[in-house]
Amino acid sequence: MKQAPLVSIALCTYNGAEYLNEQLDALVNQTYQNIEIIVVDDCSTDNTFAILADYASRYPQFKIYKNEKNLGFTRNFERAVELCNGELIALCDQDDIWDPQKIELQVIAIEDNIFIYHDSEFIYNNGVAVNRKMSDLFNLYRGSQPEAFLFFNCVSGHTILMKKALIDAALPLKGQFHDWWLAYVATNIGNIDFIPQCLVKYRQHDNSETNILKMEREKNNYKMSSLQNYERTLNRLKYFRSFKGNKNQAFIMQIYTAYKKHADSYLSFELGTILFKHWKTIFYMSRKPVLSKMNYIRKQFFGLKAKKIFNRSWKQ
Repeated sequence: MKQAPLVSIALCTYNGAEYLNEQLDALVNQTYQNIEIIVVDDCSTDNTFAILADYASRYPQFKIYKNEKNLGFTRNFERAVELCNGELIALCDQDDIWDPQKIELQVIAIEDNIFIYHDSEFIYNNGVAVNRKMSDLFNLYRGSQPEAFLFFNCVSGHTILMKKALIDAALPLKGQFHDWWLAYVATNIGNIDFIPQCLVKYRQHDNSETNILKMEREKNNYKMSSLQNYERTLNRLKYFRSFKGNKNQAFIMQIYTAYKKHADSYLSFELGTILFKHWKTIFYMSRKPVLSKMNYIRKQFFGLKAKKIFNRSWKQ
């Protein structure tokens, strides 16, 4: 009988004492038994490490580490996954709540995919349900087209169970959000799939950069300027362009070059044409109606210089 594969759960902590026990209890009560829990604490100043030490004294699957100096989230996450020994690696946040069957169901479902993810239920700070889930915000994507992740991302890190080959290909991490980068790399080197079931209660904090509901509110209220949004997208495309394993490097270069010209142009036919030609893939995750997507693409035929003129005219 084939032995169940070892699953490494990579957990990064920093001043997470308030919610940590609830998550750790969810980890030790997973129905899938062949796990190791790799925890790297990034110099917490609260009771986080003491809580970790207590669990490690009671549960042999815990291996805890404490950084000598604060590395920041991305580098700390890199260290955590580099310490993992399993052929499958799951990513974990310090303040969520996992379903007891999360790992078991993902191990069954991963099959030939490079990673498997799932839907998530949003909860408030106090654990009360928001009554919304990730699939209410995005169409969840399955497949192997990296173009689907150029402008949108439906994958959160805490949902991912991946094969170690993905980490080998993706390190060092790029960009602001490691989950987005992992999804992009994964669709270049393999196939991804998802489980439609919500297997994590995803806690949202108003002061957190990963608060998806907050980011959606800000986007809907137009709090992010066109220039800020442009610069963030350009940086992301730059990172994607740098991946040596791109299976369609010519296309990535084409869209990056067209987007880069967008800032200093009045007209941007090249960018608009690319988006229109590939709109079904690029805008797949967006839940907006087709007419709204077409209207967005139409606006991209005008560069930022033209948009500034239109905005001034509109305000007058």
